[in-house]
Amino acid sequence: MSNLPKCPECSSEYTYEDRNMFICPECAHEWTLDSENTEDIKIVKDANGNVLSDGDTITIIKDLKVKGSSSTLKQGTRVKNIRLVDGDHDIDCKIDGFGAMKLKSEFVKKI
Repeated sequence: MSNLPKCPECSSEYTYEDRNMFICPECAHEWTLDSENTEDIKIVKDANGNVLSDGDTITIIKDLKVKGSSSTLKQGTRVKNIRLVDGDHDIDCKIDGFGAMKLKSEFVKKI
């Protein structure tokens, strides 16, 4: 038997190769070996291009108006222990004296 990879979608053993593509006859999924090795890992970068990760400390780089509130987050506010999430706002955090907040990574810089 050949050493063809199992289908990444349905784990079927009955895959076959057609030119540079692998095809699953059970679920009709098509993929290449290159696409199999790259995972859907989202890399979140701050305003300066530094890669952010869970637990980092960041600083807000401009005054941000908070929807639904009359207060603003001031430039230079330090936020500790961030958590990266999927969605429109990349960062989930708790700001001292303000509470839980979601921020966009383009408005912060890593310390």
